[in-house]
Amino acid sequence: MASDLSCIQYQLSRNNPTALKELYDLLGNKLLQLARAMVHSREEAEEVVEDVFIRIWEKRDSLAHVENFRWYLYVTTRNISFNYIRKYGKRTTLQLDDIYVPPFAVDATPEDMMITREVLNRINQAIHELPAKCRLVFKLVKEDGLKYREVAELLDISLKTVENQVGIALKKLHAAMQLHLPAGMSATPVRRER
Repeated sequence: MASDLSCIQYQLSRNNPTALKELYDLLGNKLLQLARAMVHSREEAEEVVEDVFIRIWEKRDSLAHVENFRWYLYVTTRNISFNYIRKYGKRTTLQLDDIYVPPFAVDATPEDMMITREVLNRINQAIHELPAKCRLVFKLVKEDGLKYREVAELLDISLKTVENQVGIALKKLHAAMQLHLPAGMSATPVRRER
């Protein structure tokens, strides 16, 4: 996906309007989930994401100089969400415990198809039962692929808080999966680069 994103970034900087649609197809849903978690409304989140893509198009000439385009998109979404909240007075502060995070989405590859529907449902249920703050941090790290420090900066929380929330999520998922694995099998969480 990183190479796709780099190609899209290059095409945008070359004024290619189809690259904007490709960018939306690639990351629009993930940015929508972040915006929705912040503004608490799908309609308002859609407006935020529209504004993000308008801003990207308006600043396309300077995109070639952006080193981490994915990070740039998340920060732009966060900033526009905050501006939307300030402008429309929906909230004065963002409380991570109040954040809505949609259910975890798993993109199924042929290898993933080996996991039974029942196990996938159990994983999703365990993720859904995580506290909102924990679920958002977990989603940003595990589903969206952001680094711990990026999530900490994005949500204005400490790196230690991110580490703790991911640890809590992994322990709860591990415990939930241990209950459903055949005897002798273990679901050991995999550590990730910070």
